Amino acid sequence: MKKKQIQSPVSSELLAGAIDIGGTKIASALVNRSGRMLFMDRVLVRPEGGRAVLDQVISLAYQLEAKAGKQGRKLGSLGLCVPGLVNPTTGLVWAPNIPGWKDFQLVKHLRKAISCPLVAVSDRTAYVLGEAWKGAARNKRNVIYLAVGTGIGAGIMAEGTIIHGEADLAGAVGWLALNAEFKAGYANSGCFEWEASGGALARKALDLLAANPRLGGPQADGRPDPAKAVEIICQAARQGQPEALELVREVQEYLAMGVANLVSTFNPEVVVLGGGLFQSPDLFFEPIRKQFKRWAQPLAARSVELVLSALGQEAALYGCARSAWLEIERPENLKGRVPGTGRGGKS
Repeated sequence: MKKKQIQSPVSSELLAGAIDIGGTKIASALVNRSGRMLFMDRVLVRPEGGRAVLDQVISLAYQLEAKAGKQGRKLGSLGLCVPGLVNPTTGLVWAPNIPGWKDFQLVKHLRKAISCPLVAVSDRTAYVLGEAWKGAARNKRNVIYLAVGTGIGAGIMAEGTIIHGEADLAGAVGWLALNAEFKAGYANSGCFEWEASGGALARKALDLLAANPRLGGPQADGRPDPAKAVEIICQAARQGQPEALELVREVQEYLAMGVANLVSTFNPEVVVLGGGLFQSPDLFFEPIRKQFKRWAQPLAARSVELVLSALGQEAALYGCARSAWLEIERPENLKGRVPGTGRGGKS
């Protein structure tokens, strides 16, 4: 993978390391105290999972340490996120897209290999920390980051503190109940995710094209892949095709209800909308910004701002770096002691 190196004056200051472990890629970065990214790299996740991915993470940590040293600096702390859960008590992680990472002792293994302080969080936490630090919710204290991609999840910040819940399950908003009729698909993913995620849109688009082949145009031949099906249906909706408009409006309505429930429950200053679905803002941002208000608590709806992510796919990296800086600034780490927990500061 192509590396991006940004030149920086040599100094003896500390740098934060950030590692964003995704389902298919791992991104790593060095970030200074002001939030400037000095180095960034991406590699593919090893498909065998388990210890192989652990070895990748350790190797990337060593790479960040070496890169910092070449700039005359030191890796002060490492922040990393996983696409799943990080138990705040045990440090065990669960990442359903990585084989062998169910109740995986990630933090324990990393502490044996890495000497600097480290902190591990969920990707939801990283998203909201990143946007509140350097993104669309900069300097806000009550923020929700709603990620709508293959699935749906939310990072929740209240009064400057991340809400994790008992087992880091807070923010699993794909399970919001938005339909009185319980469908079979809800059992595995939750109502909100089954009806309104990017994966849901792809599933519904494929079904619609199978029932209405003419929507694919005269050159349509066979069943398209999910991404192409979504593209076809979105374009058909823009052109006013009734069946496509009905599907898109159904997804819009569920998204509006989900956003409204979050706004009414948490009364945030800002809701940041991110993920692949919002790459079509004309269909899945502007309508939702208007529609959610009829479902939400009126005072909360009037005071909140809905915005698109400013950091895109780098939001999690910035959030990991923010977690690392909070860890560096813990009093015991400033004194040079090894931390005893896997979570730092207000993350």
